Amino acid sequence: MIRSVEASHALSAPVLAAYRYCETVTGQQARNFAYGIRLLPTPERRAMSALYAFSRRVDDIGDGELPGDVKVERLEDTRTLLGRVQAGAVEEDDTDPVAVALSHAAGVFPIPLGGLDELIDGVQMDLRGATYETWDDLKVYCRCVAGAIGRLSLGVFGTEPGARGAERAPEYADTLGLALQLTNILRDVREDAEGGRTYLPADDLAKFGCSAGFAGPTPPEGSDFAGLVHFEVRRARALFAEGYRLLPMLDRRSGACVAAMAGIYRRLLDRIERDPEAVLRGRVSLPGREKAYVAVRGLSGFDSRHVSRQALRRRA
Repeated sequence: MIRSVEASHALSAPVLAAYRYCETVTGQQARNFAYGIRLLPTPERRAMSALYAFSRRVDDIGDGELPGDVKVERLEDTRTLLGRVQAGAVEEDDTDPVAVALSHAAGVFPIPLGGLDELIDGVQMDLRGATYETWDDLKVYCRCVAGAIGRLSLGVFGTEPGARGAERAPEYADTLGLALQLTNILRDVREDAEGGRTYLPADDLAKFGCSAGFAGPTPPEGSDFAGLVHFEVRRARALFAEGYRLLPMLDRRSGACVAAMAGIYRRLLDRIERDPEAVLRGRVSLPGREKAYVAVRGLSGFDSRHVSRQALRRRA
């Protein structure tokens, strides 16, 4: 998969305005995502903003206060809009800036737009109140809402010509998405419980005595909540380790973007591991200065070099 390069001619005014709208949405609403995409060249940054703005629209429908039947209708409307984008049927003067930007981005980069269909599928699973008995069950959901985003992003990044093992890049991008989503699930366990949602696998909850759920700021009585969190942290770390094999396949700035976003979530995971009950007291987050440090570290290429050295040792 070779990186695409945007044509050198200037963008039309409607397309430029559409991208600016998407970048505004991203800057205002993407707490962690925005730190990574700032490191990208302008065409890639704009395309990633268009992907984020469309994904945010889908998420906002699922998380909003509308009645369930209205949410279902809005999601189907969004899927229809995506179909127009996929068919190349969105004109530059369309009144929906997200559609205009996404359509242009898909014309510049080989973005597998079917991943956005998967995202809609995942949000529909939420609306149906899906629960997950096993990790294999939960992986299906995570691949829809996060693995698909990894594969979509890879369509923008591409891989370096001649990169070893590049045929597995979509698999690694998908796995990295799973790692980020599992970290999200751990971070948001109390917030999700208050919204009537439980994502952690039922068999894991039972194993650690947490089947009663997380309705308050303390663990269920008699449970091994710390054990549950540490178990899921180890699972997430294994996913990160596998997904990070993508980094050496990317160019420097795309690798920096991925390393920055993944690095922020890995640090969140560290905080959760040190104090598991913090996720029951409120949202665990990183200060802006720490996110900026992670972004600089990603731009330095440290993580990519580290992964490359590990791969060389495995082959030795």
